[in-house]
Amino acid sequence: MRRLFATAFRKHTHRVLIGISLVLMCLLTFASQLEIFSLGVLTNQGPDFFELFAPRKENTLLKSDTITREGLLARWEELDPGQTGIVTKDDTVRFLKSQNTTSIIGALTKKIDRVIPITTSVRNLAIMLFVIALFKALTLFSHRYLTRVIAIQVSRDLRQDYFKHIQSLPMEFYQRQNIGGLSSRVLGDAQLIAEAINSCMVNYFQTPFLIVSTLTLCFLTSWQLSLITFFGFPLIVFPISYLARGVKRISRQIQKNQERFASVLVDFIAGIQTVKVFAMEDFSLRKYKEQNDMMASLEQRSARYDLSTRPVVHSIGMLFLATTLLVGLYGLQMRVADLFFYCGLLYVFYEPVKKFAEENSRIQRGVAAADRMFEVMELNPQIEDRMGAVPLKEFEGPIEFFHVWFRYDDEWVLKDLSFTVKKGETVAIVGPTGAGKSTIVQLLPRLYDVQKGEIRINGKPLDTYTQRSLREQIAFVPQKPFLFLDTISENISFGRKFVPEDIYEAAKRAHAHEFIQCLPNGYTTELAEAGKNLSGGQQQRLAIARALVKGAPILVMDEATSSLDNVSENHIKTAIKNLRGQMTQIIIAHRLTTIEDADKIIYLQDGQKIAEGTKDELLQTCSGFKLMWQAMHQSKKSEVC
Repeated sequence: MRRLFATAFRKHTHRVLIGISLVLMCLLTFASQLEIFSLGVLTNQGPDFFELFAPRKENTLLKSDTITREGLLARWEELDPGQTGIVTKDDTVRFLKSQNTTSIIGALTKKIDRVIPITTSVRNLAIMLFVIALFKALTLFSHRYLTRVIAIQVSRDLRQDYFKHIQSLPMEFYQRQNIGGLSSRVLGDAQLIAEAINSCMVNYFQTPFLIVSTLTLCFLTSWQLSLITFFGFPLIVFPISYLARGVKRISRQIQKNQERFASVLVDFIAGIQTVKVFAMEDFSLRKYKEQNDMMASLEQRSARYDLSTRPVVHSIGMLFLATTLLVGLYGLQMRVADLFFYCGLLYVFYEPVKKFAEENSRIQRGVAAADRMFEVMELNPQIEDRMGAVPLKEFEGPIEFFHVWFRYDDEWVLKDLSFTVKKGETVAIVGPTGAGKSTIVQLLPRLYDVQKGEIRINGKPLDTYTQRSLREQIAFVPQKPFLFLDTISENISFGRKFVPEDIYEAAKRAHAHEFIQCLPNGYTTELAEAGKNLSGGQQQRLAIARALVKGAPILVMDEATSSLDNVSENHIKTAIKNLRGQMTQIIIAHRLTTIEDADKIIYLQDGQKIAEGTKDELLQTCSGFKLMWQAMHQSKKSEVC
C-alpha cells in the first residue's frame, strides 16, 4: 500500500490532480445528498390527519392511531381561531410552527423558503430540482473524467520510468529475466497500479467522508434508526476483510502466472520457424495449453472472490433497510417523507460500502502489481559512474587488458588475460566456442565490470571515464543485428542527426547501398519487425553501416560477417582493410579469411591467451590456430569440389 501512495504522490502534477479529484469527490457526495433531499421535499405533503389532530403535550404532538371527537373539535378551535369555519393550509403551517414537530426536511425547507420559496411555488421547486440534477451531472462527469486522466497519466509515467530504469540495469539483469516477464510488467502492471490508485482515493478518502457526512444527516433525522446502522456495519466489514485477503493472494498468483504465460507465447512465436520445421506444433500447443488452463483456473478462483462481495453486502444491506422501514413506520411512527429521506440516505451510505469490496479487489491487485514492478524499479544499477569520473573526449590509445579476470556466476570465463591494442591497429581475437571472445567486447564498453585486473584506455582505468563518453568512442557490430520498426535511413542513423550524404557513404562502405537502392522506397523503406523483410546478410550490412556512420575511433565487430555470403564478406574484408590506420579495430571472427590481414591475432582457449602475433607467426607457433586455418581451407576445397 505504501508503494501505491508513493507512486500517486511522487509528482507535482499527480498531487494537483488528486487534490482536485478529492474536492470533486466531496462535491459529488454533497450532490447525492441534495438529490435525496429534493426527493424528500417532493414526498413531503404535510401532516396527515392522525398527526394533525393528535393529542398534545407541552407543545409536542403525540403519535396516536386514534382520534376522539372531543380532541378533533379542540384542535379545530386552535386551527381556526377566527371561527371562520374554514381551515387553510396557511393555518396548518402556522399551527405546526408553534409545535415541536418540525422534521429535518421541514427545517431545511424553511431555510430554503427564506431565500427562494419552494413550498408555495411549483416553478421554484422545479428550478431547484433542475439545478440539483445539473450539479450532480457536472460533478459526476468531472470526477469520473479526472480519475480517468489520473489513471492515464500515472500509467504513462510508470511505463516511462520503468523503461528508463531498466535501460540503466546491467546485462546480468537481462540474462536472468525473460522478455515476456518484463513486457507484461510494463504493460499490465502499470495499468493495474493506476486503477488501484483511483480505488484508493475512493475507498480511503471519498467513502469515509461520505459515511461521516451521511451518518450525521441520519442522526439528525432519527438517532434511534441510526443505531441499527451501527449494528449492520460490522456485519459488512468482516466478509469484506476476509474476501480481500483472498483476492490479494490470488492476484499475486495470477500475475506470476501471466509472466510465465507471456514468456511461453513470446518464445514459441519467436521460434515459429523451428517449430514448423520440426513439425512440433502439437508440442508447442500442449505447452501453451498448460499455461492457458492454469491462467483460466486462477481467474475463475479470482472471479469467485470478486463476485461474492457485492451479493453478501447487498443481502446484509437489504436486511437492515427492511428493518429500518419496519421500525420507522410501526415502531417510531415516522412521517413517510422523513422515512423516505432516511432510506435514501441509507442508500447513499451503503452504495460506496458495497463498492468498497470491489474497489478493494482492485487495490489488492494493484498492490501485487506494484510489488512486482518495484522489484525491478528498486534494483540499483551495478555499474555506475564513480565519483569524479570525467568524459573521455579523445581516444589517443592504447587499449590495455591488464591481468583481467571475469566470471559469470561461479565459472571463470577469462583468466589472467593481458594484451594491448595500439591506436589504429586491427586486432583479431579468435579461438574455439566458449573461449571468452565475446566477453572481451562486452567488458570494453563496461556492459560488465571485471572482477580482477583492469582495462585501460589512454593509460587510465575504464572507470575513470563516464560510461556515456566511453561508449561514444566505440562503434559496435553485434553477431545478431538489432533493427527496429522504422526506415532504413533511421536504422542506420540510430537516433543521431546525420545528413543523408553521410548515411549513403556509410552504406556504400558497408556494401549495403546496392541492395538498398533496389528496394521500392530506397532509404525510406520501412523495415518489418526485427528487419524480417531483409535477408540475414542484408541486416548485417545495415548494422555495419550504422557502426561506420557513427565515426567512432574504435570499431568492435563480434562475428559481424557470420551471416554474409562470400561476395559480401570480401566486400567487408576490403572495407576493414581500407579502415586500417583510420580506426582502431577489434574483430572477433570464426571465418578467418576476414581477419587474415589483421595487424595482430590473439588466440584464446578456455579464457586464456595462448598465442599472439600475425597470421604467419601463429601458423608457426600456435597449433590451435593452425588447425582452425587448415579446417577452413579444407572446407573451402570441399565447397569447390
